[in-house]
Amino acid sequence: MFKIESERLLMKHFSFNDADFIIELLNEDSFIKNITDKNVRTIADAHQYLRSGPMASYEMFGFGLTLVTLKECGTPIGMCGLLKREELPHADLGYALLPRFWGKGYAYEAAKTVLTYELMKHGLEKVLAVTSPTNISSNNLLVKLGFERIESLELYGKLNNQYAFTLNV
Repeated sequence: MFKIESERLLMKHFSFNDADFIIELLNEDSFIKNITDKNVRTIADAHQYLRSGPMASYEMFGFGLTLVTLKECGTPIGMCGLLKREELPHADLGYALLPRFWGKGYAYEAAKTVLTYELMKHGLEKVLAVTSPTNISSNNLLVKLGFERIESLELYGKLNNQYAFTLNV
Protein backbone atom coordinates (compact mmCIF):
# COMPACT_ATOMS: atom_id res chain seq x y z
CA MET A 1 0.00 0.00 0.00
CA PHE A 2 1.24 3.47 -0.95
CA LYS A 3 1.93 5.90 1.86
CA ILE A 4 4.29 8.76 2.56
CA GLU A 5 4.85 10.45 5.88
CA SER A 6 5.91 13.84 7.11
CA GLU A 7 6.49 14.97 10.65
CA ARG A 8 2.78 15.24 11.50
CA LEU A 9 0.97 13.77 8.49
CA LEU A 10 0.37 10.53 6.65
CA MET A 11 -0.62 10.54 2.98
CA LYS A 12 -2.01 7.39 1.39
CA HIS A 13 -4.01 6.36 -1.63
CA PHE A 14 -7.75 6.78 -1.34
CA SER A 15 -9.99 3.74 -1.01
CA PHE A 16 -13.76 3.38 -1.21
CA ASN A 17 -13.74 3.42 2.62
CA ASP A 18 -12.99 7.15 2.34
CA ALA A 19 -16.31 7.95 0.64
CA ASP A 20 -17.88 9.71 3.66
CA PHE A 21 -14.83 11.95 3.99
CA ILE A 22 -14.89 12.77 0.26
CA ILE A 23 -18.53 13.84 0.55
CA GLU A 24 -17.66 16.10 3.49
CA LEU A 25 -14.59 17.69 1.85
CA LEU A 26 -16.04 18.19 -1.63
CA ASN A 27 -19.16 19.84 -0.23
CA GLU A 28 -17.34 22.41 1.90
CA ASP A 29 -18.27 25.95 0.81
CA SER A 30 -14.56 26.74 0.45
CA PHE A 31 -13.99 23.74 -1.86
CA ILE A 32 -16.91 24.69 -4.09
CA LYS A 33 -15.89 28.38 -4.15
CA ASN A 34 -12.13 27.90 -4.68
CA ILE A 35 -12.06 24.72 -6.76
CA THR A 36 -15.44 23.67 -8.17
CA ASP A 37 -18.63 21.84 -7.31
CA LYS A 38 -17.92 18.21 -8.13
CA ASN A 39 -21.59 17.28 -7.47
CA VAL A 40 -20.61 14.50 -5.08
CA ARG A 41 -23.54 14.14 -2.69
CA THR A 42 -23.99 10.40 -2.08
CA ILE A 43 -21.83 7.37 -1.35
CA ALA A 44 -22.37 6.25 -4.96
CA ASP A 45 -21.22 9.69 -6.20
CA ALA A 46 -18.14 9.49 -3.95
CA HIS A 47 -17.28 6.00 -5.22
CA GLN A 48 -17.59 7.25 -8.82
CA TYR A 49 -15.41 10.30 -8.04
CA LEU A 50 -12.75 8.10 -6.42
CA ARG A 51 -12.88 5.50 -9.21
CA SER A 52 -12.66 7.98 -12.10
CA GLY A 53 -10.39 10.51 -10.34
CA PRO A 54 -7.71 9.49 -7.85
CA MET A 55 -7.86 5.73 -8.47
CA ALA A 56 -7.75 6.10 -12.27
CA SER A 57 -4.81 8.49 -11.88
CA TYR A 58 -2.87 5.98 -9.74
CA GLU A 59 -3.32 3.39 -12.52
CA MET A 60 -2.52 5.70 -15.44
CA PHE A 61 0.27 7.86 -14.04
CA GLY A 62 1.46 6.27 -10.80
CA PHE A 63 0.38 9.36 -8.85
CA GLY A 64 -2.81 11.15 -7.86
CA LEU A 65 -4.59 12.87 -5.02
CA THR A 66 -3.96 11.18 -1.69
CA LEU A 67 -5.84 11.20 1.58
CA VAL A 68 -4.08 13.36 4.17
CA THR A 69 -4.49 12.27 7.79
CA LEU A 70 -3.01 13.34 11.09
CA LYS A 71 -0.29 10.81 11.85
CA GLU A 72 -0.88 10.67 15.61
CA CYS A 73 -4.63 9.88 15.49
CA GLY A 74 -5.53 9.01 11.89
CA THR A 75 -8.07 11.82 11.51
CA PRO A 76 -8.61 12.67 7.82
CA ILE A 77 -8.01 16.37 7.20
CA GLY A 78 -7.82 16.74 3.42
CA MET A 79 -6.23 15.65 0.19
CA CYS A 80 -3.02 16.46 -1.60
CA GLY A 81 -1.24 15.07 -4.63
CA LEU A 82 -0.30 15.44 -8.24
CA LEU A 83 -2.88 15.31 -11.00
CA LYS A 84 -2.45 15.09 -14.75
CA ARG A 85 -5.20 17.07 -16.45
CA GLU A 86 -5.71 17.00 -20.21
CA GLU A 87 -5.85 20.80 -20.19
CA LEU A 88 -2.33 21.20 -18.79
CA PRO A 89 1.01 20.13 -20.32
CA HIS A 90 2.53 18.98 -17.00
CA ALA A 91 1.33 17.34 -13.80
CA ASP A 92 -0.09 19.81 -11.31
CA LEU A 93 -0.26 19.98 -7.55
CA GLY A 94 -3.70 19.81 -6.00
CA TYR A 95 -4.70 20.13 -2.36
CA ALA A 96 -7.69 20.89 -0.17
CA LEU A 97 -8.13 20.73 3.59
CA LEU A 98 -11.18 20.94 5.78
CA PRO A 99 -11.37 24.55 7.06
CA ARG A 100 -10.92 23.54 10.71
CA PHE A 101 -7.37 22.42 9.82
CA TRP A 102 -6.33 25.63 8.04
CA GLY A 103 -3.65 27.88 9.50
CA LYS A 104 -1.67 25.08 11.15
CA GLY A 105 0.92 24.52 8.41
CA TYR A 106 -0.63 21.22 7.29
CA ALA A 107 -1.18 22.25 3.66
CA TYR A 108 2.45 23.35 3.35
CA GLU A 109 3.72 20.19 5.05
CA ALA A 110 1.58 17.89 2.86
CA ALA A 111 2.40 19.72 -0.37
CA LYS A 112 6.14 19.89 0.34
CA THR A 113 6.23 16.17 1.18
CA VAL A 114 4.23 15.18 -1.90
CA LEU A 115 6.33 17.38 -4.20
CA THR A 116 9.61 16.03 -2.86
CA TYR A 117 8.48 12.41 -3.10
CA GLU A 118 6.71 12.55 -6.47
CA LEU A 119 9.34 14.64 -8.27
CA MET A 120 12.02 12.15 -7.28
CA LYS A 121 9.93 9.01 -7.87
CA HIS A 122 8.69 10.03 -11.32
CA GLY A 123 11.68 12.06 -12.49
CA LEU A 124 9.58 15.18 -12.98
CA GLU A 125 11.39 18.46 -13.52
CA LYS A 126 8.34 20.72 -13.70
CA VAL A 127 5.02 20.76 -11.85
CA LEU A 128 2.20 23.24 -12.30
CA ALA A 129 -0.44 24.51 -9.89
CA VAL A 130 -3.68 26.35 -10.53
CA THR A 131 -5.58 28.43 -7.99
CA SER A 132 -8.27 31.06 -7.84
CA PRO A 133 -6.92 34.64 -7.77
CA THR A 134 -9.15 35.34 -4.75
CA ASN A 135 -7.74 32.42 -2.75
CA ILE A 136 -4.96 34.47 -1.15
CA SER A 137 -3.85 31.68 1.22
CA SER A 138 -3.40 29.22 -1.63
CA ASN A 139 -1.53 31.74 -3.78
CA ASN A 140 0.79 32.52 -0.86
CA LEU A 141 1.32 28.82 -0.14
CA LEU A 142 2.43 28.16 -3.70
CA VAL A 143 4.97 30.99 -3.54
CA LYS A 144 6.23 29.67 -0.18
CA LEU A 145 6.68 26.23 -1.80
CA GLY A 146 8.85 27.77 -4.53
CA PHE A 147 6.28 28.05 -7.32
CA GLU A 148 6.42 31.04 -9.65
CA ARG A 149 3.27 32.62 -11.12
CA ILE A 150 3.41 32.28 -14.90
CA GLU A 151 0.01 33.32 -16.26
CA SER A 152 -3.74 33.55 -15.90
CA LEU A 153 -5.62 30.57 -17.26
CA GLU A 154 -9.29 29.72 -17.72
CA LEU A 155 -10.05 26.28 -16.35
CA TYR A 156 -13.51 24.80 -15.74
CA GLY A 157 -15.14 28.12 -16.61
CA LYS A 158 -13.14 30.15 -14.07
CA LEU A 159 -10.11 32.41 -14.40
CA ASN A 160 -7.19 31.06 -12.35
CA ASN A 161 -3.60 31.91 -11.56
CA GLN A 162 -1.21 29.32 -12.95
CA TYR A 163 2.09 28.62 -11.23
CA ALA A 164 5.11 26.49 -12.13
CA PHE A 165 7.65 24.76 -9.95
CA THR A 166 10.81 23.87 -11.81
CA LEU A 167 13.39 21.57 -10.30
CA ASN A 168 16.88 23.02 -10.51
CA VAL A 169 18.73 20.14 -12.10
